Amino acid sequence: MQIKVRVLPRARQNSVAVDSDGTLRVHTTAAPTDGKANETVIKMLAKYLNVPKSQIKIIRGETSHDKVFEY
Repeated sequence: MQIKVRVLPRARQNSVAVDSDGTLRVHTTAAPTDGKANETVIKMLAKYLNVPKSQIKIIRGETSHDKVFEY
């Protein structure tokens, strides 16, 4: 299953919310350097979706705020 995610790095706290269009909005305290924000987002999505983090992969937008994940 594919999901659209809007990532907001360097937030005050980590959180996951759903927008009105179904896009997940993920706030992470991690900086977007060396893939640290992506790693944190994958961990957060795994917990939110209740799936192992090894099942979650970035399909599109690795260096963008708007990403598509598959799990």
